[in-house]
Amino acid sequence: MLILAHRGFHAGQPENTMGAFEAARKLGVDGIETDVRLSADGRPVIMHDRVTPAGRAVSTITHREIEKDVGHAVPVLDEILEAFPSMLWNIEIKHPEAWPAASAVLAKYQFSRRIMVSSFRHDVVYRCAEELELDCALLIANRPLEIDSLMADCSGKPRIQNVVWDYNILDESMLRAVTAYGWNNYVYGALTAEEHARCAGLGLHGLITDHPQRAGGGA
Repeated sequence: MLILAHRGFHAGQPENTMGAFEAARKLGVDGIETDVRLSADGRPVIMHDRVTPAGRAVSTITHREIEKDVGHAVPVLDEILEAFPSMLWNIEIKHPEAWPAASAVLAKYQFSRRIMVSSFRHDVVYRCAEELELDCALLIANRPLEIDSLMADCSGKPRIQNVVWDYNILDESMLRAVTAYGWNNYVYGALTAEEHARCAGLGLHGLITDHPQRAGGGA
């Protein structure tokens, strides 16, 4: 099971920063999950929240203004991919407006097996699968009506072979159904040691966690 640090390893430093990513690398995780939004000046910034602590929407202010609001350096997508060339990356696209800028960067890494693009906006995942030769994943936080319908929506898009489930809706029958299609299951949101142990026994391809040290990500 691959261990991915959710927004880096951010014990002692802000999430989604170069410091958090470097800490994850030193911990020995397999990969990192991170988030991309679009700033007003067209930069694919590494930012989870839609609004800064100052109450301004990320999409309405420049990269420099975002950094001023959060009080620390905010990396951009090409910066992190260049800085950690051997790391596996799960790049979550937070909003469709961020896709063109993100795609322009990701196009340089086509055919890379170290990048997986995901989103709760499945239309973005479909676009990625059609436009780029990168692995793609459907993020799911609500129970789908049926796995067959979910898979049918991805027919003809062979780059989509991964599902990232919210731990809170985890259903082992759904995991088995996805596996039966030959797809990979990932889970995010496990918190306790017991929840991490449960995930370790489910045959997952990967676990995305805020606590990689609980899942064997380093000593």
